[in-house]
Amino acid sequence: MARTLYHLPLSPFCRKVRVALAEKKLDYEGVIERPWDERPEFLDLNHGGTVPVFVDEDGTVVSESMAIVEYLEEVYPEPSLLPGDAAARAEVRRICQWFDLKFDGEVTTMVLAEKVDKRLMKLGAPDLELVRAGLTNLAYHMDYVSYLSEERKWLAGDDFSLADIAAAAHLSAMDYIGDVPWVHFPAAKDWYVRVKSRPSFRSILADFIPGMPPPRIYADLDF
Repeated sequence: MARTLYHLPLSPFCRKVRVALAEKKLDYEGVIERPWDERPEFLDLNHGGTVPVFVDEDGTVVSESMAIVEYLEEVYPEPSLLPGDAAARAEVRRICQWFDLKFDGEVTTMVLAEKVDKRLMKLGAPDLELVRAGLTNLAYHMDYVSYLSEERKWLAGDDFSLADIAAAAHLSAMDYIGDVPWVHFPAAKDWYVRVKSRPSFRSILADFIPGMPPPRIYADLDF
């Protein structure tokens, strides 16, 4: 049985798992799943009806991005995406939570959901007030990424980790729609260039949503 990942291309949570799988050099079959279709076969895998959902070679089913990457760390420990001692791993998890909860609530659901998800689900025009508020919040988060990038080699410390993957997953989704003001945050841009240049990021940069092409620089390694 082949490994399978049910995902949506622009979902930051799905992107986090895709990059983690690539970092660990684990082959899998990617299946694009539109949760709003509510397919019975998919709901049998995850009663919550959300992506990502990972099915391992032995049939083990794991839902939700953080649960999946923690599972991958235990079953496929090398290379570790939660490196270091207990304190270092706690910092990685803290930064992951920052992006998966705080960034997602203050930026992604206000911008990406309005500009992309509504269009895909045919729910009408985006709420421009929400979009503007999300873009204002984005600048605050970019300041924080810049601060971490200036103080550390990688976001959580000396080692590349799941913290970098989580942050880049969210920012790359925003970058697909051209809404990340990299020019105003050179330290954050330098960090993202290093993440973007990793082989594990290639499938992310190859994403294409019909009718919604990314900016030209989206896939450029030096932009």
